[in-house]
Amino acid sequence: MVTFISHSPAQTSALGEQWGREAQPGLVIGLSGGLGVGKTVLAAGLARGLGVTARVQSPTFALVNEHRGGRLPFFHLDLYRLALRQDIIAAGLEPYLFKPAGVAVVEWIERWLKDGPWPPAPGMKMRRVEIKTAGENDREICYEDFGG
Repeated sequence: MVTFISHSPAQTSALGEQWGREAQPGLVIGLSGGLGVGKTVLAAGLARGLGVTARVQSPTFALVNEHRGGRLPFFHLDLYRLALRQDIIAAGLEPYLFKPAGVAVVEWIERWLKDGPWPPAPGMKMRRVEIKTAGENDREICYEDFGG
């Protein structure tokens, strides 16, 4: 597991941007952390690294926002309003969680994981990220890659 300490939203965004430049098709990044820790800031940076020029906002009410026009399609999901894995499947979001046709960033991934482990698809690459508040502007961003 890798730990990155961010001292500002700009540093969190820059980390996401780096990940976006390195991202390959089919990558799923699952984000965990409380309200206001920077999940959407990280996602917006990642989109910028993919070359997405549109404004990236948390899709809390839409559940998923699709951004095209970058190097790869960017799918931004927010599972906050969905309590169980069956709710996520019923909302039609499951295809984004298994080798998407671009890069998927999933905020509140713990909603998917609480009903059991994330069953990876063959060749699927996942990055599990947890963001914690470490000070007024500081964030501890721990991440680990799986699959591939």
